Amino acid sequence: VDLVLVVVFVLVGRASHNEGPLGTLVTLWPFLAGLVIGWIGARAWRTPLALRWTGLTIWAATVIVGMLLRTVAGQGVQLGFVIVTAVVLGIFLLGWRAIAHWVLRVRARRTSQVRRP
Repeated sequence: VDLVLVVVFVLVGRASHNEGPLGTLVTLWPFLAGLVIGWIGARAWRTPLALRWTGLTIWAATVIVGMLLRTVAGQGVQLGFVIVTAVVLGIFLLGWRAIAHWVLRVRARRTSQVRRP
């Protein structure tokens, strides 16, 4: 889910600036590297739905590493872009986990109510 959402973020961003698909990989790779570092750092395979540790680590790594790599690669890193990136990726990478957590809680509550005599 994280990978798809980061790709969507880049595609929507490029489309909103009327940029063609050819530079998508150039825009995408710093964020993918940050995402992978975040997954590894959070050990996301252990608790992929955890909002606090997994979600926050992945979000922070994706934004911070992504911006650092964009800077090193000579890509633009204006303050407005950093803010939009942090907000949108926060909504994406934390939002789906929050929704999943809520759905699981509701299901567990319903299941426990059904089992009661």
